[in-house]
Amino acid sequence: MAYQISESICVGCGACAGSCPVSAIEQKEDKYTINSDKCKECGVCESTCPVSAISQK
Repeated sequence: MAYQISESICVGCGACAGSCPVSAIEQKEDKYTINSDKCKECGVCESTCPVSAISQK
């Protein structure tokens, strides 16, 4: 199951992008998105997000 970032919760801090071991998280304007083709579903980003904006689909 792929991870997703809730745009309404994301504060654009970039903590998730810095923690992703496969660089699957990309900045789109002032928020971040997860490229599901690159995501290895390790869950590191979910535990790194300070506002709990990341969850599994």
